[in-house]
Amino acid sequence: MAARKPSSGRQGDESGDDERQRLDKFLVYARFVKTRTLAAELIQRGRVRLNGQRVSKPDRKIVPGDVLTLTLPHATEVVRLLDLPEKRGSAHDMAELYERLSSEKPR
Repeated sequence: MAARKPSSGRQGDESGDDERQRLDKFLVYARFVKTRTLAAELIQRGRVRLNGQRVSKPDRKIVPGDVLTLTLPHATEVVRLLDLPEKRGSAHDMAELYERLSSEKPR
């Protein structure tokens, strides 16, 4: 699994950056979409909610514990983030980064 490592505490590191990630990057790394362009389109179309609030900007920062609601073409997914990936990995490894709270297929 490719999860972020805790901050080394070195001076010069930006505070808290190891615990935050751009929403569009997370969607690609966790394999909800294939590209950052598709992630940005999904977000800009209002199909992503972060902790119940609609998100309109792909650069929105997320942290473990946040809840995402994703209206994808194949399903609506509600997930709680457990950890943030450093890079795109296997589907099995990425599924360990979030807890699926709900999943509905479109009618």
